[in-house]
Amino acid sequence: MPEASRVHAVITGRVQGVGFRYFVLRSAKQLGLVGWVRNRTDGAVETVAEGDRQALERFVNELKTGPPMGWVQSVSVQWQPAENDLVNFVIEPTAYI
Repeated sequence: MPEASRVHAVITGRVQGVGFRYFVLRSAKQLGLVGWVRNRTDGAVETVAEGDRQALERFVNELKTGPPMGWVQSVSVQWQPAENDLVNFVIEPTAYI
């Protein structure tokens, strides 16, 4: 069984009001990942996902593309060891940042 990893990403651009969180949710579920996604008050979208490293790399590539109505300016990615504290992939409330 492949070793699990975690990725924390912050996405900027036209990423709010275009279905970006639902795009991330669908992508994560299709790839078998667990974690969360949320809007931030600074206009970015933030996500944490955990799972197989290869699936996470595909996930990050999806984040760089985004949904058809969105426009991704940048994706800041931090790779971390898996913490195994996530059960499902969910949309979290907005973070006040």
